[in-house]
Amino acid sequence: IEQIRTRFASLPDNGFEGIGDDCAVLPLGGGESLVFTADLLTEGVHFLRTATSPRELGRKSLAVNLSDVASMGARPVATLLSLSLPDDATGAWAEEFMQGYRELSQEFGVTLTGGDTTRSAAGITINVTAIGRAADTHIKRRSGARPGDVISGAGLRDILAGRYDTPAAAVHRNPRPQVAEGVWLGQRHEVHAMMDISDGLASDIRHIMERSGVGAAIDTERIPAAADADIRTAACAGEDYVLLLTADCADAERLAADFLARFGAPLHPVGRITDGRELEWFENGTLRPLDWHGFTHY
Repeated sequence: IEQIRTRFASLPDNGFEGIGDDCAVLPLGGGESLVFTADLLTEGVHFLRTATSPRELGRKSLAVNLSDVASMGARPVATLLSLSLPDDATGAWAEEFMQGYRELSQEFGVTLTGGDTTRSAAGITINVTAIGRAADTHIKRRSGARPGDVISGAGLRDILAGRYDTPAAAVHRNPRPQVAEGVWLGQRHEVHAMMDISDGLASDIRHIMERSGVGAAIDTERIPAAADADIRTAACAGEDYVLLLTADCADAERLAADFLARFGAPLHPVGRITDGRELEWFENGTLRPLDWHGFTHY
C-alpha cells in the first residue's frame, strides 16, 4: 500500500484525502464530507463456501464495508456491488446472496446504486464500494492519536477458525457493523483516532501508530476474550469488524460510561498511546517480548 501511495503521490488529489484511512474523504462544502471505501472478498481467502451460507455472505460483504464507514464517524448512505461468479454460484446461490445483501441494506437504510457482474472461471469474488456522509468535525482518522490516549475496543471478539458451530464462528460469519456507535463516537470530542478491526488488534493498532507517529502499550490482561480463547487469539485474530479508538485519558471514563448507557455494551480499555514508536505488550505491568501480528485470513 505504501508503494502504491508513493507512486500516485505526484498526481492531483482533486480535493480528495486519499490513501491512509479506512475511507477516502471528499469535502462537499458547507461543513460536510463524503467518505468512500472499497473492500474485496475472495473465496478461499476471506470466506469458505462450506462454512458460510450465501445469505450470510451477502450480509457480511456489506457489513465489512459499512464498518469502514462507521469507523470514520460517518453514516453510510449508498453502495456499489460487483460480483464475479462461477457457474455453480449463479441462480439460487446468487439469489440467496442478494437476499442477505438487501436485508442488511434495508436495516441500515443504505441504497444499492450500481455495480457490475461477470463470469468467473474459478471461485467467487465480491467487491463492494460504500459511501458515507458526515460533518467535517465528526470525521475520525487514524492520524489523530496523541500520547496519553487510552486505547479502547468497542466489544472485541475472537475468531476460532475451523470450528464452524461455535458462537465465535457465528460472529465471524455474521459480523454486525457498529454504525450507530461509529456515528455517535464521531460526535465525541474525546475521541481522537478511530478505525475498525479487520486484521486483528495486533496489526490494526500499528496503522494508528504509523499514521499518528506514536507508540502503543497494550495490557494483555485487559484484552477481552471468549471463555474458550487464549489472549493471543483475542489479540491476533481478525475479521472482528468492531471499532478501535483512542480517547483523551482525562475523559475516558466519562466516555465509557456514556457509551455503556447508550448502547448497553462496554468500551474495553486495553492500553495507552505512548510518545515512542514501538508496540509494547505488558502482562500485569511487566513488559513481555511478544512479536504478535494479526490475522492472515484462511
